[in-house]
Amino acid sequence: MRDDNRGFSLARSLTYLQENLRRSGPVMMVGYTLIGAILLLGGIGYLIDQWMQTSPWLFLVGLLAGVVVGFYELAKTVWHQ
Repeated sequence: MRDDNRGFSLARSLTYLQENLRRSGPVMMVGYTLIGAILLLGGIGYLIDQWMQTSPWLFLVGLLAGVVVGFYELAKTVWHQ
């Protein structure tokens, strides 16, 4: 009898875990989007700076654009919920 309750409790715990992971997916993606936007746009700015020899201005513009895009995605996700 005790093993039956244990199996039921484990199944219920796994169901709650699965639901929490499903609901936290969009929030986890925002972190990756924020970091990715900063790295990508900062990297593009750095490469253009090296090509045009305007260092560090386009790199800084790229970093700023990455922060703006990343926080825009964050706000969009938070306000959607």
